[in-house]
Amino acid sequence: MKKEIYEKLELLKKYVEILKGYANYPRSKLEKDFTLRGAAERYLQLSLEIVIEIGEMIIAKEGFRKPEKHREVIEILGENKIIPAPFAVKFAPSAGLRNILVHRYGEIDFEIVYSHLRKNLNDFDTFAKHAALYLKKQKQ
Repeated sequence: MKKEIYEKLELLKKYVEILKGYANYPRSKLEKDFTLRGAAERYLQLSLEIVIEIGEMIIAKEGFRKPEKHREVIEILGENKIIPAPFAVKFAPSAGLRNILVHRYGEIDFEIVYSHLRKNLNDFDTFAKHAALYLKKQKQ
Protein backbone atom coordinates (compact mmCIF):
# COMPACT_ATOMS: atom_id res chain seq x y z
CA MET A 1 0.00 0.00 0.00
CA LYS A 2 2.79 2.45 0.87
CA LYS A 3 4.39 2.16 -2.55
CA GLU A 4 1.05 2.67 -4.29
CA ILE A 5 0.25 5.77 -2.24
CA TYR A 6 3.70 7.23 -2.87
CA GLU A 7 3.19 6.68 -6.60
CA LYS A 8 -0.18 8.43 -6.39
CA LEU A 9 1.40 11.32 -4.49
CA GLU A 10 3.99 11.70 -7.26
CA LEU A 11 1.21 11.84 -9.85
CA LEU A 12 -0.66 14.36 -7.73
CA LYS A 13 2.42 16.55 -7.55
CA LYS A 14 2.77 16.40 -11.35
CA TYR A 15 -0.89 17.24 -11.95
CA VAL A 16 -0.88 20.13 -9.47
CA GLU A 17 2.16 21.64 -11.20
CA ILE A 18 0.26 21.47 -14.49
CA LEU A 19 -2.78 23.06 -12.84
CA LYS A 20 -0.64 25.87 -11.45
CA GLY A 21 0.34 26.63 -15.03
CA TYR A 22 -3.32 26.85 -16.06
CA ALA A 23 -4.03 29.08 -13.07
CA ASN A 24 -1.73 31.70 -14.58
CA TYR A 25 -3.90 32.11 -17.66
CA PRO A 26 -6.28 35.07 -17.70
CA ARG A 27 -9.79 33.98 -16.79
CA SER A 28 -11.23 35.01 -20.16
CA LYS A 29 -8.67 32.98 -22.15
CA LEU A 30 -9.13 29.86 -20.05
CA GLU A 31 -12.91 30.13 -20.17
CA LYS A 32 -13.13 30.63 -23.94
CA ASP A 33 -10.41 28.21 -25.07
CA PHE A 34 -12.20 24.90 -24.72
CA THR A 35 -9.01 22.89 -25.15
CA LEU A 36 -7.30 24.69 -22.26
CA ARG A 37 -10.44 24.65 -20.18
CA GLY A 38 -11.02 20.95 -20.76
CA ALA A 39 -7.43 20.14 -19.84
CA ALA A 40 -7.64 22.20 -16.65
CA GLU A 41 -10.91 20.53 -15.68
CA ARG A 42 -9.49 17.07 -16.40
CA TYR A 43 -6.33 17.60 -14.34
CA LEU A 44 -8.44 19.00 -11.52
CA GLN A 45 -10.66 15.92 -11.69
CA LEU A 46 -7.67 13.56 -11.70
CA SER A 47 -6.11 15.37 -8.75
CA LEU A 48 -9.31 15.08 -6.74
CA GLU A 49 -9.66 11.42 -7.64
CA ILE A 50 -6.13 10.74 -6.38
CA VAL A 51 -6.96 12.41 -3.07
CA ILE A 52 -10.09 10.30 -2.73
CA GLU A 53 -8.27 7.08 -3.67
CA ILE A 54 -5.48 7.72 -1.16
CA GLY A 55 -8.05 8.54 1.49
CA GLU A 56 -10.01 5.37 0.79
CA MET A 57 -6.83 3.29 1.03
CA ILE A 58 -5.95 4.79 4.41
CA ILE A 59 -9.51 4.38 5.67
CA ALA A 60 -9.57 0.71 4.64
CA LYS A 61 -6.15 0.00 6.17
CA GLU A 62 -7.05 1.66 9.46
CA GLY A 63 -10.56 0.23 9.63
CA PHE A 64 -12.19 3.64 9.95
CA ARG A 65 -15.90 3.97 9.24
CA LYS A 66 -16.82 3.50 5.59
CA PRO A 67 -17.59 6.72 3.71
CA GLU A 68 -20.98 7.04 2.03
CA LYS A 69 -19.90 9.99 -0.14
CA HIS A 70 -16.59 11.20 -1.53
CA ARG A 71 -16.52 14.26 0.73
CA GLU A 72 -16.75 11.91 3.73
CA VAL A 73 -13.41 10.40 2.77
CA ILE A 74 -11.74 13.70 3.61
CA GLU A 75 -13.93 14.26 6.66
CA ILE A 76 -13.05 10.81 8.05
CA LEU A 77 -9.35 11.51 7.60
CA GLY A 78 -9.84 14.70 9.63
CA GLU A 79 -11.87 12.94 12.32
CA ASN A 80 -9.04 10.45 12.75
CA LYS A 81 -6.23 13.02 12.70
CA ILE A 82 -4.64 11.82 9.47
CA ILE A 83 -5.12 15.40 8.27
CA PRO A 84 -5.90 18.35 10.56
CA ALA A 85 -9.64 18.58 11.29
CA PRO A 86 -9.93 22.29 10.29
CA PHE A 87 -8.23 21.50 6.98
CA ALA A 88 -10.59 18.56 6.41
CA VAL A 89 -13.58 20.86 6.88
CA LYS A 90 -12.12 23.31 4.36
CA PHE A 91 -11.02 20.67 1.83
CA ALA A 92 -13.98 18.23 1.95
CA PRO A 93 -16.25 20.27 -0.37
CA SER A 94 -13.64 19.81 -3.11
CA ALA A 95 -14.79 16.21 -3.44
CA GLY A 96 -18.14 17.59 -4.61
CA LEU A 97 -16.33 19.41 -7.39
CA ARG A 98 -14.95 16.06 -8.53
CA ASN A 99 -18.50 14.75 -8.87
CA ILE A 100 -19.54 17.79 -10.88
CA LEU A 101 -16.53 17.41 -13.18
CA VAL A 102 -17.31 13.72 -13.74
CA HIS A 103 -21.10 13.62 -13.86
CA ARG A 104 -22.38 17.07 -14.76
CA TYR A 105 -20.01 18.07 -17.53
CA GLY A 106 -22.71 20.01 -19.37
CA GLU A 107 -23.46 22.09 -16.30
CA ILE A 108 -20.00 22.95 -14.99
CA ASP A 109 -19.87 26.43 -13.52
CA PHE A 110 -16.59 27.78 -14.81
CA GLU A 111 -16.42 30.28 -11.96
CA ILE A 112 -16.07 27.39 -9.48
CA VAL A 113 -13.34 25.76 -11.56
CA TYR A 114 -11.45 29.02 -12.00
CA SER A 115 -11.78 29.91 -8.34
CA HIS A 116 -10.39 26.51 -7.44
CA LEU A 117 -7.45 27.01 -9.78
CA ARG A 118 -6.66 30.42 -8.35
CA LYS A 119 -7.30 29.83 -4.65
CA ASN A 120 -7.27 26.15 -3.71
CA LEU A 121 -4.39 24.37 -5.43
CA ASN A 122 -2.26 24.57 -2.29
CA ASP A 123 -4.84 22.33 -0.61
CA PHE A 124 -3.46 19.45 -2.67
CA ASP A 125 0.04 20.18 -1.36
CA THR A 126 -1.28 20.26 2.21
CA PHE A 127 -3.08 16.96 1.72
CA ALA A 128 0.01 15.35 0.17
CA LYS A 129 2.20 16.54 3.06
CA HIS A 130 -0.10 14.93 5.63
CA ALA A 131 -0.48 11.72 3.61
CA ALA A 132 3.32 11.46 3.42
CA LEU A 133 3.60 12.04 7.20
CA TYR A 134 1.06 9.27 7.73
CA LEU A 135 3.10 6.91 5.54
CA LYS A 136 6.33 7.70 7.40
CA LYS A 137 4.68 6.56 10.63
CA GLN A 138 3.67 3.21 9.12
CA LYS A 139 5.70 0.02 9.38
CA GLN A 140 7.00 -1.40 6.14
